[in-house]
Amino acid sequence: MAGSAASSTPQPERRRPRLLTVSRAVRLTPNMIRVTFAGPELEGIPAGREGANCKLMLPALGQDREAFSAQLTEGPRPTTRTYTVRHFREDELELDIDFAMHEGEGPATAWARSAGPGSFCGFAGPSQTKVAHFLADWYLVAGDMSALPVAAATLEAMPRNAKGVAIFEITSEADRQDIAAPEGVRMHWRLHPDPKVPSGAQESSVRALDWPEGRVQTCIADESGIIKALRTFLHKEKALPRDDTYISGYWKIGLIEDEHQEIKRLEAAS
Repeated sequence: MAGSAASSTPQPERRRPRLLTVSRAVRLTPNMIRVTFAGPELEGIPAGREGANCKLMLPALGQDREAFSAQLTEGPRPTTRTYTVRHFREDELELDIDFAMHEGEGPATAWARSAGPGSFCGFAGPSQTKVAHFLADWYLVAGDMSALPVAAATLEAMPRNAKGVAIFEITSEADRQDIAAPEGVRMHWRLHPDPKVPSGAQESSVRALDWPEGRVQTCIADESGIIKALRTFLHKEKALPRDDTYISGYWKIGLIEDEHQEIKRLEAAS
């Protein structure tokens, strides 16, 4: 009887994706575009979710707003990609998403390149932030261009007396960004002009750090091969608790997101 009662309990209805409208798009650096959405469709998004994942659903080339709105409701599911909330200004109802530009551009990169006032896409989320509580004596933040939004949001949310190191791989020197990190966090910028070629510099940089005493928390995202090596180092060699180590492969060389996400699901289930 208990099982029968449980199975008949109504499940909460999944919220329909929001249909967001672009107010502006700017080139932050040569390889990063910031798209700003604005409007009443942003009402109800929780504040303080900078650095959280969200899903962007992209219209087909030439698809009008009415047809895309119907597709969000009736299906099939549009092309969907995972991105990071960079800023949400609740009072102004504005939300920023930063897009790293890649050669051999995929659908999200192509959409961001052409986005301007009046452009639209679907939005679901956001999830919870990656580092919800800052409890460490020392912080390690690292990533490539795809990770700059989550890394920057995490650094800006830290207590102002936080200490640590941030290591970023960027495509060109001009891709450096101004990040409001605590003064006690040392920032390092490494050049990696071709992200499609595996780089061992990130792992080497992390291994070469003077490891501090006390509790360490991390926020690390990068290409999956790099993340696999760093995860082994942090969890096995440094024995950091998993609850203190946010570390995630955001993409994989040679795979589109759908293929990469399927591999991650299989690995998590094994």
